[in-house]
Amino acid sequence: MALIEARDLTKTYRSGSAAGEVHALCGVSLDIDAGEFVAIMGASGSGKSTLMNLLGCLDRPTSGSLRLDGEAVDGLSGDALAAIRNRRIGFVFQQFNLLPRTSARENVELPLVYAGVPARQRHARALDCLREVGLQERAGHTPAELSGGQQQRVAIARALVNRPQLILADEPTGALDSATSDEVMRLLAGLNESGITVILVTHEADIAAWARRRIVFCDGRVVEDVRQDSRSGFQRVRSTRVSPS
Repeated sequence: MALIEARDLTKTYRSGSAAGEVHALCGVSLDIDAGEFVAIMGASGSGKSTLMNLLGCLDRPTSGSLRLDGEAVDGLSGDALAAIRNRRIGFVFQQFNLLPRTSARENVELPLVYAGVPARQRHARALDCLREVGLQERAGHTPAELSGGQQQRVAIARALVNRPQLILADEPTGALDSATSDEVMRLLAGLNESGITVILVTHEADIAAWARRRIVFCDGRVVEDVRQDSRSGFQRVRSTRVSPS
């Protein structure tokens, strides 16, 4: 069953240059099923980050339609989009985006604060998620007292705390060394095996190799959509390619 259904998505930005407009997405259509692990690749300016912003309900398309778990989201109000982000989507970023003067547990609790969850439940759920990423013993430490890999695991715990259907990871290993990157990707692969849909943006082929599906963008269009073996041990599925229009 499709968790994400995108049809003819376009995104156009006004530019200060003589050209006047920048076409970031040009009629993108794709489905992503519940439980998939997808890597989105492409050069800077190819449209991959724009797509992630739309999938994460952080922006609206200029035209086209987008459905999340059967619900049309492209025309929703800002408050409705914020509620979907908090309820259904977990975000993981390259630079971790942790509050520097608060503990790991308090950072993980933040989405629950916005959701109005009582303090005792917040504490328990945050500790459960830190335990899931192997950091329960570091719950009281601030980001400055944690390594880069540990900070990213805190960010993943924060993404999990509202029990999302979907995790969107934007260059989640971009600030990490190769050994720590493998640890983070192993964790994301394990979450995917537990049933969570994972979509990540990456420039790195070895990171994309963890996914079961690779989608490549160029000039705002999908130019390749390939099912692949993954480093986490999934079985190979038939490949398809999309020719640029």
